[in-house]
Amino acid sequence: MQSDTQDQSAARHFYDRISHAYDLLADADEHEARERSLKLLAAKPGEAVLEIGFGTGHSLVALARAVGSTGNVCGVDISEGMRKVAEERLQKEGTSPTIDLRVAAVPPLPWPDASFDAVTLSFTLELFPPGDIPRVLSEIKRVLKSGGRLSLASMAKVATGESESMLERTYQWMHQHFPHIVDCRPIDAVSLLRNNGFEIKAEERMTIWTMPVTVVLAAPEKMTPDS
Repeated sequence: MQSDTQDQSAARHFYDRISHAYDLLADADEHEARERSLKLLAAKPGEAVLEIGFGTGHSLVALARAVGSTGNVCGVDISEGMRKVAEERLQKEGTSPTIDLRVAAVPPLPWPDASFDAVTLSFTLELFPPGDIPRVLSEIKRVLKSGGRLSLASMAKVATGESESMLERTYQWMHQHFPHIVDCRPIDAVSLLRNNGFEIKAEERMTIWTMPVTVVLAAPEKMTPDS
């Protein structure tokens, strides 16, 4: 899930290749944080929800069940291979056939203004180049309806006063030297959200194999008459 440059083309091909093995490679470790993010989002019947970076479709199934037949679920991912796997999962789970899945580089988001009650991302925001993250967050604000909300789970930076684990140091070294394989990197999601016009509603810290993870619920800051 990155803007469409040569590096992102490589990322697209990488995710296409691993799409059928992704659950074995990553979801077993990521699912707890992903599910916690969805719990904070608390999608309701009749709502319209977007997932950015839907991967193999686990969250799409949960969202479809939450919004029901009167709701609407959409997703965007950089990988056609991931879309195929997600569509197979959705069909197997018997979810609504009207789920709208698109393959596209982000930003921008290929939906009109004020399309969604909620947006969610799991281990996706940290995949974007740092310079693209403000644009991604701006696009999320654009497609959210008034009163809309955002949930995300992301790799987190080590908190002040804490020491990096050996695995954390190894992971960051791998990301620096092999970013096409170890593509996630720790980010300060809370600060990024606050610096780009979001208000934090809830924040939780977790770990994956001693590496810190942040789960956040946020909403666009309300504009004042003087803004």
